[in-house]
Amino acid sequence: MGSETDTGGAARVLRSVPPLRRTVSALRFGTSASACAGRRAVRITIPAVAVFSLSLYGLHQPVTATYGLFAAVAMAGLSRIPGTGRQRAAVIIRVLPVGWLLVTAGTLLAVRTWTAVAGMLVIGFLLSYSAVAGPRLAGAAPGLQLMYILPCFPPFEPQTLPERLGGMTLGVLLLVLCESLLLPDPPTTSYRDLSADAAMTSARCATELTHPPWTLATTTAAAAREAGDALRPLRVSEAERPAGPGLREQALAHAGMASRVLLARLREVPGPGPQGPHPHSLALLREVATTARKTAAALRTGRPAAGADHLGEALAAYRLHRTVPANGTESESTDAVMRRQAILLETAFAGVTLATAADLALGGRPTADRTQDAGFWYARHSDAWLWGNRMLDHLSPHSVYFQNAVRISLALAAARTVAGLGSLPHGFWTMLAVLTLVRTTAAQTGSTVAKALTGTLLGALVAAVVLLLVRGNTAAYAVALPVIMLAAFWIGPTHGVGWGQALFTLVVSIVFAQLAPATWHLAELRFLDVFTGSMIGLAFGVLAWPHGAQRELRRDVAALLRAIAETIASTTAVLTRVRAPEPSGLPSLRHALTLAESSFAQYQSEPRRPGTTPVDWHAALIAGHHAIRGSRRLLQAQDPAEVHSFPPGWRAGLSGDGDALAERYQLTSTLLEGARQTVPQAPQPALGGASADRPPGASAPPVYYDAEAWLRALAVDLRHISDTVADATDEAPDEPSRTARR
Repeated sequence: MGSETDTGGAARVLRSVPPLRRTVSALRFGTSASACAGRRAVRITIPAVAVFSLSLYGLHQPVTATYGLFAAVAMAGLSRIPGTGRQRAAVIIRVLPVGWLLVTAGTLLAVRTWTAVAGMLVIGFLLSYSAVAGPRLAGAAPGLQLMYILPCFPPFEPQTLPERLGGMTLGVLLLVLCESLLLPDPPTTSYRDLSADAAMTSARCATELTHPPWTLATTTAAAAREAGDALRPLRVSEAERPAGPGLREQALAHAGMASRVLLARLREVPGPGPQGPHPHSLALLREVATTARKTAAALRTGRPAAGADHLGEALAAYRLHRTVPANGTESESTDAVMRRQAILLETAFAGVTLATAADLALGGRPTADRTQDAGFWYARHSDAWLWGNRMLDHLSPHSVYFQNAVRISLALAAARTVAGLGSLPHGFWTMLAVLTLVRTTAAQTGSTVAKALTGTLLGALVAAVVLLLVRGNTAAYAVALPVIMLAAFWIGPTHGVGWGQALFTLVVSIVFAQLAPATWHLAELRFLDVFTGSMIGLAFGVLAWPHGAQRELRRDVAALLRAIAETIASTTAVLTRVRAPEPSGLPSLRHALTLAESSFAQYQSEPRRPGTTPVDWHAALIAGHHAIRGSRRLLQAQDPAEVHSFPPGWRAGLSGDGDALAERYQLTSTLLEGARQTVPQAPQPALGGASADRPPGASAPPVYYDAEAWLRALAVDLRHISDTVADATDEAPDEPSRTARR
């Protein structure tokens, strides 16, 4: 009865303080940056302070207290694991064994400075390089780095390893509970749901095309464009982007891209001629709609539907019967009709790709007949092989993941060397400064360091005053710690790195003042350590790939466009028998696409000036996938008899169209690689134009129109790339001096 009275009284007090009630409500349900930071601050502070106070004042184990507090801070404050609380908790609990290994390694390698430095060099590289596995592991890497940094300093006390592991484990487990149960984040729309929405929109578009007036209404076309844009990576929550190397994640990313392609192709389907739509075309569109609808339902329920089978059969039948007259109509081999049918084939192939990729993403079995498309190369390998392939693909100086790993490992090793040779009392603060302040561009690192040093200086001054006034009153420190920690992790993320460093300086001063008697010199040491770490980080930021992903992205996309150009030229040359079939160059195109995707992923994490218009780099990635898929399909499906029956004018026309489009891709590639901000708007190649060698009323075999439809789609992709590059106001990566001046 007493507890009920107390609870009721507390509730009345809460209701009687409207500002407090509004704050609590905003903290629980708000979606603003402040509300998100507030929830995160609460979830960090509670486990960190709880394990610290329990271990220090209850168990009288300062080592356990230290490792418990810093484990919670490392995995929730220093790490940036995207997603909801439950998603972060799942990641944290999975990497707990890695934390045990790192604490053990740091404890044992602290015996000598050179062993600790060597360990830092290797571990720093491996943990940073693990970002190739996706945003969640990349977000956890900084926290895991701290798990090694903290124990790798003197004194060398391997006998305290059980206490260190126990404190770290207790801190992590309390953090997992808080992340799972306390102040849950608002749910986000998953990439699978976004893909399902796009598939359902595709079904509506395909259905509308089967009814008069046989074209999409303006509102339907706008809805299709919006559904496709919703799958652009910049509009998808980082936690929901399928960026990992595993089969399911690659298949889900493939499904999302196929959804965008399908929606784009449906918007391009032209209306029928005076004779009306061919029954076979209507049947194919109905099957596209049915398959897209089944795929959408499968993506929502999470159960594979194998919807591509019927559409694949309908597609094969359509390829055989599309030139057969129906219902007394005249021949279906006129030029306009064949072009429309080629676009319908592109649309249906996109539908097959979407259904197959969605089935694989939901755990369907990758049978050989369903994954012979070159875009499904990953379906023929195990997850272990895919992980290894991803790791090896990025072992290159041109990979942004490799660059970041080298930069941070060298900087951390240098900081550990300076701290060891200089016998800095709190040397791990130097390494922590490197870990938290180094960014992917030199300009960004310089700006961050300047703000951080200003904040650290002010925080050190306040901490010195507090240490002078409070002196050895540990009770006062214990009461102040949760308040200051809550403020540090709430205000820091919303007000900038300067505020964060100032408040965190106050936090660590209060923490270490409880662990051992401290004077105002502790704040002085904190500033000197952070200053040393900042200078080391700034030096390596300038020396090691100072431009981040901006220049690398242009270089990688330029290489991708060159690979696309080579694929276009070689494919049309083989189709027109200008060149004999050669070993496929698609692996090199896939490699270029992989590097471009990784650079694009990092580019999204780098800040840009307010008001700038970014390039739609995702369009280039789509063009790469489209080139891979179309080239393999055309080369596998070609009929030698059809190719040899090409009238000379049509053969020359296809060869000329391929060469013209390849040249345009090469030009755009050259301009991008030269870091030009704009691409001259030269006219696009006039694909499929008239030729003096083409007799009036004559038509080429279907393979010609299929190839021309592929070239036209790639021309649309290129036009979109060129337009967005021309309209973009992003800073050119070859102007670092201007960036530094700002």
